[in-house]
Amino acid sequence: MALSPSLARNGSGGGPANGGPSKGGPAGAQEPSKDGQGAPGAGRTADVPGARPEPPAGPAGRAEDPAEAARRAATTTVRGRGRARRPSGRERHDEKITVYVSAEELMDLEHARLVLRGEHGLAVDRGRVVREAISVVLADLEQRGEASILVRRLRGR
Repeated sequence: MALSPSLARNGSGGGPANGGPSKGGPAGAQEPSKDGQGAPGAGRTADVPGARPEPPAGPAGRAEDPAEAARRAATTTVRGRGRARRPSGRERHDEKITVYVSAEELMDLEHARLVLRGEHGLAVDRGRVVREAISVVLADLEQRGEASILVRRLRGR
């Protein structure tokens, strides 16, 4: 098997599957030379498939400080939606219907969502509010029948 110049230069390409010594790291990972200089192009991972990329360079071409990288990752997590949030209970649903509502009904629904979040600590989306309302109304219909709120409202009473 012929090696590409970059593989021959850094000594990779001979893992256990190819009869060469195992390097203990991922296949194709590069080891730095003892003097830290290396051959021209050494340290580039684009030549070696599956090799680990070098750490991002900071100002003046220096490698980034690990503490700085950790701080930046923590900042990213805080800005994002991740770290200290509890699951909302939102579920994926397979069936869908489209319901048209008036602007006033939509505002009432949004107001209810905001009240649930602000006064009761329940961060839920409008869809969940609608599904719960449907569940409550249908349970009332099942239990009370003719006297249910749904029957009375649909009859105009």
